[in-house]
Amino acid sequence: MFMYVFSIILIVASNVLYNICQKSTPEKANPFSALLITYLTAALLTCFAYFFNKSEKGFVQSFADLNWTSFALGISIVGLELGYLLAYRAGWKISVGSLVANIALALMLIPIGIIFYKEGFGFNKIIGAAFCIIGLIFINK
Repeated sequence: MFMYVFSIILIVASNVLYNICQKSTPEKANPFSALLITYLTAALLTCFAYFFNKSEKGFVQSFADLNWTSFALGISIVGLELGYLLAYRAGWKISVGSLVANIALALMLIPIGIIFYKEGFGFNKIIGAAFCIIGLIFINK
């Protein structure tokens, strides 16, 4: 139960910090320079954290279990980071841009969850999705 709650708290707290940092990145800063420093920081933190993770495999051997998803995730993260940075520079408000992006994301993941992951989608979820769509309409007017 702890990890169930903690993981969501970590996501929310990290997303709050993430959006504040993206919105606060200087407009004159080259977006790719900003991303480079971001990813160098993330890489250093990840390497440091790796050594606190109990694993039976060594550092180099731990890469053997990886597949294409790590590379695809890297590509998607660059698109995500660049997209938010450009959205804020284009004038999206911090209170609206993330909300619109996350609602749109949730709506796009519904059919993916149903088709590829065999997730259920009952009446209550249909009503919730409808409210999300209505919310998107209202928030963008």
